[in-house]
Amino acid sequence: MKINVLIVEDDAAMRVVLRSTVLSADLDVEVDEIFEAENGKEGLEILEKEKVDMMLVDIYMPIMDGLEMLDYARDHPEMSDIPAIVVSSENNEDRIDAILRQGMGFVHKPLTHLLLKDKISEMINTKRSGETG
Repeated sequence: MKINVLIVEDDAAMRVVLRSTVLSADLDVEVDEIFEAENGKEGLEILEKEKVDMMLVDIYMPIMDGLEMLDYARDHPEMSDIPAIVVSSENNEDRIDAILRQGMGFVHKPLTHLLLKDKISEMINTKRSGETG
């Protein structure tokens, strides 16, 4: 199985870290393409044009933040089942709980390579078991 990943992050250095982590994650699936966006608006434009199987999304970005983008995606059937991991410095426990209750993953910045790899594997396996179950 091959997957396409969308990284939505305004910090170029963090996009490099996320891309590197995805490519070196030793997942049970092969990563085909990685798309990158600098804000939620660009992320939605990619979602409308490309097949995306997983998203890594920052919250705090200019133009459109990550939660606005994810809310939009959840309201559109063609995007609503794409697994998402929020990668953020968010510390508000209520906000983090709300993200988790929506079925998304959450990883704090600064992140460890291993933690993000584990969360990506977990989200892929959850999606897989939902498709076969």
